[in-house]
Amino acid sequence: MKQIQDAYIVAATRTPIGRSHRGYFRNYRPDDLLATILKAALAQAPGLDPQAIEDVICGCAIPEAQQGLNVARIGAVLAGLPTSVGGITVNRFCASGLSAVAMAADRIRVGEADVMIAAGVESMSMVPMMGNNPSLSPSIFERDGDVGIAYGMGLTAEKVAQQWKVSREAQDAFALESHRRAIAAQQAGEFKDEITPIEVTERSVDLESAEVAKQTRTVDLDEGPRPDTSMEGLARLRTVFAARGSVTAGNSSQTSDGAGALILASEAAVKRFGLTPLARFVSYASRGVPPAIMGIGPIEAIPAALRYAGLKQEDIDWYELNEAFAAQSLAVIQSLGLDQEKVNPMGGAIALGHPLGATGAIRSATVVHALRRKNLKYGMVTMCVGMGQGAAGIFERV
Repeated sequence: MKQIQDAYIVAATRTPIGRSHRGYFRNYRPDDLLATILKAALAQAPGLDPQAIEDVICGCAIPEAQQGLNVARIGAVLAGLPTSVGGITVNRFCASGLSAVAMAADRIRVGEADVMIAAGVESMSMVPMMGNNPSLSPSIFERDGDVGIAYGMGLTAEKVAQQWKVSREAQDAFALESHRRAIAAQQAGEFKDEITPIEVTERSVDLESAEVAKQTRTVDLDEGPRPDTSMEGLARLRTVFAARGSVTAGNSSQTSDGAGALILASEAAVKRFGLTPLARFVSYASRGVPPAIMGIGPIEAIPAALRYAGLKQEDIDWYELNEAFAAQSLAVIQSLGLDQEKVNPMGGAIALGHPLGATGAIRSATVVHALRRKNLKYGMVTMCVGMGQGAAGIFERV
């Protein structure tokens, strides 16, 4: 029987996050975006022989249309990886990218691989929320406990706000702080290590001359943070999901486009290829919760991941808690008694954006680089998941 071994992150990078439909990547195919970030990750491990890569595991929440047909394999081929490198696309909605990291780590930890790539990609510009033709089984409406599966996530946030008594003012204040932290981090250059600048080309046609004009620019910052955000402006926004509710576009995550990738390696591969470990993947947990209040998922997943790691909550120095909605973020923070200074120190999805299946990989890159930059030991990525789940993964700086 093979002995459990450590899985190390030896490269971690991501694209800037673009606003969906009108942002950086509105015309950038997600399979091409994935290929671009895979190549960027490989560039961070120059000694690595690509032939040693066992597989590419890519998270994608809506794996259809331009990001369908097994986008992991397509991205690997487009990135120029050897044809011997496999590819599999996984879907756990918002936790798809984090699940990809955990699955890649597990292959290494049980001795079935020495080098793996974990990634995530999502284009919410090209593929709508829930896909092009969603179809739920009528059976879910036969029992009251199952109906929550059909709820829009905004409605689940309203239910969390009601049950955990999270006020509209508290949600708006949380959203404002997300933008404030994100902008401060951008101005301080805090995202520089984790972001790979991406070249974006825009084309336009002059109908009279029938000529195509091409304009190219390089983007290197997340597009979502707004310096003009204010409590007054947030308070003016109408609720979106319930007539007398409290959840608005301003205190919810932004729909976005983006990708992230990490290379994981065993200790033997680290030595063989002269790689530099950035972090060790410590543990992962996923848990189910009632679908109607899906936002509380981290309340169950965080303690499980800590237990698997043999750690206590106070041992975690940095939490990346995905801000699907301010209501659910605050419910998680309050229920577990998390230190808000450790939660999303550089802002979260309300300001930075949330490209669904890519977010787990993107935020994993954030944690890996933040731990090194701040000389911290343990970091966590955690999030709620549509239809009632939560996930959490722990990383250790080495």
